[in-house]
Amino acid sequence: MPDTPFAPAPVIVGDEPGSFPHGVLAERHPAVVRQVRDAFPLDPGRRRALDALLASCADGVVEPLPADADPTGRDRDRWARWGMDAYAGRSWYDVPWLWAESHFYRRLLDAVGYFGPGAWQGVDPFRPAKLAELDAPETDEELSALDGLDRLPADERIRALLHGSLWGNRADLGFRLSDRGAADTGGEAEPLVADDSDALWSLLPARGTGAPDRGPATLCLVADNAGRELVPDLLLVSQLLAEGRVGRAVLHVKPYPYYVSDATPTDVLDALRRLVAAGGAAAAHGERLWTALTDGRVTVRAHPFSCAPLPYADMPDDLREDFAEATVTVLKGDLNYRRLVGDRWWPPTTSFADVTAYFPGPVAALRTLKSDVVTGLDAKTEAALEASGERRWRTSGTHALIQVRC
Repeated sequence: MPDTPFAPAPVIVGDEPGSFPHGVLAERHPAVVRQVRDAFPLDPGRRRALDALLASCADGVVEPLPADADPTGRDRDRWARWGMDAYAGRSWYDVPWLWAESHFYRRLLDAVGYFGPGAWQGVDPFRPAKLAELDAPETDEELSALDGLDRLPADERIRALLHGSLWGNRADLGFRLSDRGAADTGGEAEPLVADDSDALWSLLPARGTGAPDRGPATLCLVADNAGRELVPDLLLVSQLLAEGRVGRAVLHVKPYPYYVSDATPTDVLDALRRLVAAGGAAAAHGERLWTALTDGRVTVRAHPFSCAPLPYADMPDDLREDFAEATVTVLKGDLNYRRLVGDRWWPPTTSFADVTAYFPGPVAALRTLKSDVVTGLDAKTEAALEASGERRWRTSGTHALIQVRC
């Protein structure tokens, strides 16, 4: 990580049996292969390719992309720049965990024929699961909660939507207003372990609040998952537009299916249609976003680096310029957090501002904790978490944070 004022912590790898990264490589990845194999009537050749990937996950090594994996050659060139020459031939467990995970999903797309010519070209192997979640009755319940938000004061309404985005598919928790996080908890760990939301609102003040007029704000929102996690992100963007907190929003999504549920442009359209079809306040949000997309106030981008196996410290110049132009860039979710701060064994009290000093503008993280990396906690909060008896507080998704570097 360039320009850090301290020695970087060790990179997280998956070589320790019993560790969370090892479990992802040894158990979650094979389960994903089986899920995809069972979800589609793939031909024998595709099924053999999935079986070969399954065997590789068990005891194989990282292999270069096959010659037919990328007809244009551009993706093969990118992966060469992203570390393929350094890691090919090594065990999945001995290379950086972030890199291994990303390469697994790229190889899975090869196995199902996503990039090559044929009937399965461009078919998202995870879309059945995404749509099932988006169409679940729980989604109706969460969207119906929007009808009551208009009765709340504006500051409480936007705060509720921020928490809905933070907690993703636990959006029912997000719509419950809570003062937890900064208060004295008597040594007990609270769900919200860091809360810099006031700093976020200082960057995106509402109209008429007396804040200095800096012109229309631009929000870059780097999305995480599709379905019931993308919907709250879109609702937050809609409300920020409605309140004049932002004049323009850029939604960054993945250019192709990734990490099972990560959002792509197709998933954005599915979520918008789901909002419009829901009726009530949800439909009003959906129609506002649809209009904003057509008139250019909201744009969707899918940069190739969004699927890179690297931290954002290594982002290319054109993406750096995008983020530099934003009033604030908000990165959603656990994977984006790992890429933002570096997927390393940082001490939890490591300064979030220090590890994100390279970022080309104000940056915020909205993240539930689902992996080991964490920064920016105060010593009291870390002590409470360690004393709580919850061994998996870093990975269970029961804790979350809102962190901002202005």
